[in-house]
Amino acid sequence: MYDLIELLFFAYRDFVGDADRLLESYDFGRAHHRVLYFVSRRPGLTIAELLEILRITKQSLNRVLRELIEKNFIEARAGALDRRQRELYATPDGERLALRLAEAQTRRFAVALNTLGPGGRESATGFLSAMIDPQDSGGTAAPGGPTNGARRT
Repeated sequence: MYDLIELLFFAYRDFVGDADRLLESYDFGRAHHRVLYFVSRRPGLTIAELLEILRITKQSLNRVLRELIEKNFIEARAGALDRRQRELYATPDGERLALRLAEAQTRRFAVALNTLGPGGRESATGFLSAMIDPQDSGGTAAPGGPTNGARRT
């Protein structure tokens, strides 16, 4: 299994490296990327839901979220049902950056899946899904699906 562990480390390094290079020009890091990714994919995500997905403390999120808001990549609005809640939305600049980051990573996935041939995507999806703790699927109902009812369209 050590060979698989090593492959996962290298795959992750290169997968996030594509985004890291782009994020550097904004003085952002991986934490910014994760926040922007989930907020852009799930408009209206509350801070509490984001904390649950990322499994981090409010203190850890505070600096990153503040920077994304100050630089106009994310906006926080009062909740529609509960004005005490803060719902997060990507701004047009945030959407553009999230798309650029996703395009870089999508290219890497496309090349890798192409090498696997027919059924490769299903195998990869099955493997990655199986790697997620079954007690808590990271907030995902299904790959690409809504998060604990957080996705709003």
